[in-house]
Amino acid sequence: MKTTDSRYHQCLYFTSNALARKIEKLAIENWKQVDLSPSHGYVLMAVLEEPGVQPGRLSDEMQLTPSTITRLLEKLEEKKLVIRTTEGKITNVYPTPKAKELFPQLKKCVTAFYQQYASIIGHKESNQLVKTLGAIADQL
Repeated sequence: MKTTDSRYHQCLYFTSNALARKIEKLAIENWKQVDLSPSHGYVLMAVLEEPGVQPGRLSDEMQLTPSTITRLLEKLEEKKLVIRTTEGKITNVYPTPKAKELFPQLKKCVTAFYQQYASIIGHKESNQLVKTLGAIADQL
């Protein structure tokens, strides 16, 4: 059944979650090639782009709770992709050499993901949708 055919198609909660589930499915497919979930992939890219980043900064940027960031980092540590160091009360997160080697593939995942959904809904429309959703999220 199409989302627009549902009795709840005019409900923001219903339609935004239906969209999120469909986008999640596409994202998971694209990130399989690096054996990471999309969330792990984006957190790892942030660490690669800002070595020494603090978990609180990751939490803010990814808009995830600190406990979720901790779980994601633990998994990335298990995979030998990040190292956390602690100096007093400050924790910093660094990419490993293995993560640095993976960086070009991570970027390809992001590009392939964008190309996939943009080919379905259109490049102009997808760029506008991302911009609009971001603005709405900021308002809420």
